[in-house]
Amino acid sequence: MKSFISSPFKSEINSGSYAMTRTAPVLDNTFYHKGIIHRTALLLNPFYPKDPHSSFGKHVLTPSLALTSFAATTPAHWTVSYWDENLLKGHPPKEPFPEVVGITVHLTFARRAFELARWYRQRGSKVILGGLHVISCPEECAPHADALAIGDGVQLWPLILNDVETGRLRSRYESAYESDYSLDPAPRRSLIDPHSFLTTTSLIATRGCHNRCEFCYLSTAGLKMPYRTRDPQLIAKEFADNGQPYGVFIDNNLGSQPEYLRRLCRELRPLGKIWSAAVSLDITDHPDIVREMALSGCTGVFIGFESLSDENISDARKHSPRIADYARRVRIFHDVGIQVNGSFVLGFDHDRADVFERTTQWIESNRLECATFHILTPYPATPLFRKLDTEGRLLHKNWDLYDTAHVVFRPKHLSVEELAQGYAWCYQRLFSHRSIWLRRPTETRAVLPYLAMSYLYKKSNFFWHFLIRHNLTATVWRPLVEWTRWRHVCFRKRLELQTQKTSRRRVSQVVPAGV
Repeated sequence: MKSFISSPFKSEINSGSYAMTRTAPVLDNTFYHKGIIHRTALLLNPFYPKDPHSSFGKHVLTPSLALTSFAATTPAHWTVSYWDENLLKGHPPKEPFPEVVGITVHLTFARRAFELARWYRQRGSKVILGGLHVISCPEECAPHADALAIGDGVQLWPLILNDVETGRLRSRYESAYESDYSLDPAPRRSLIDPHSFLTTTSLIATRGCHNRCEFCYLSTAGLKMPYRTRDPQLIAKEFADNGQPYGVFIDNNLGSQPEYLRRLCRELRPLGKIWSAAVSLDITDHPDIVREMALSGCTGVFIGFESLSDENISDARKHSPRIADYARRVRIFHDVGIQVNGSFVLGFDHDRADVFERTTQWIESNRLECATFHILTPYPATPLFRKLDTEGRLLHKNWDLYDTAHVVFRPKHLSVEELAQGYAWCYQRLFSHRSIWLRRPTETRAVLPYLAMSYLYKKSNFFWHFLIRHNLTATVWRPLVEWTRWRHVCFRKRLELQTQKTSRRRVSQVVPAGV
């Protein structure tokens, strides 16, 4: 496998643009403010290093909804701002200096979150830490915060600000994910610079997933997130009100309740917009709903195939169709013009040296338009973490490297080096000219847009860095997005006519009951 790791990756890894995506801004330890501004809050998304093997573009596809959703519950007499370090705009805000700083914490950027927390606390701000790492490792996070927000931050944020104002801030706040989801306010998108992302219309219609895979963060001990849905009419209104042609659903699994997805599609259909979402492959149990997705504007789905081994899927406790049926189900999406971005995890206990070649060949033979690869990573407090820890297979607990791009455990049938090199090789092969061409759509009209997406999105990290650095992401991409929307509206009309003709044929073939 070592021979497959060739120079294009090495040269990119050593480039200046790559270095900029691996290093957080240096905090100014000489700075001290002229005074804290009371009733001001800053919501901060910390910097995290980018994997050079994958596209930098996915980091500015759409903003996270967590912090902007909290911002929507901020009391009217408070001033709130938002800062995302990954937009490469330099040092986090210093003036006006906030009374409260809310920081989201994921294990891969926990160290950076703690650095930011220390910097603001040393200067008098009250720091609130929330997010998945706070749920899974509260004892680790507590020393770095004035308060922890564990659970549904939308419910907790206004309570925390009220306690700050009245001088009664507690060290720990907890809330279950049990409220009526339709009562949550729409995210406060006005805090986001619309030029910084391909689209600011990130949407969330559901919470949770019907699966609890042992490696997924949703299986974290202490995280009880029942599947909840929002009123489809509210989602359609949010989409329409934001005025952008493309929306991204950031739900864990938009298709966990198929009939809900059907109702949502029917609300989205009149908008004439395009959207993408993550769904599980079993939504293809309902080809009619997949067609409804296409008719309502769905241009692409992200699907966690995870593995091409039934044994691996079973061990992971994932409810999924049999591997032998994957290809047929992919065609159900392709037949209605929906592109498939497949997610594959490498390093399961039944994976051997052939897993890399076998996985990429399957992706190419089934013409998946895109794929992402992940090294199996045991997130803290998940069943997988407990299993590997008990078996003595964890190599370390340096959370910086628990990013699915580094090997942090001892694989069963591969060496650590084989898994790391195989992961890099999969990306190199997938992004090669040959593989891009092999996976082109069968419909001639779709080939040019597919090639444009493949080369601009996957093979242009130097270009992405320039766009992010100079705040040009939306400016450059918006015309292509609008072109895609126009093409899809035309495609939808053809698909609708085809659907109507098929329905008429079926009706004409029905024999009257009296015959």
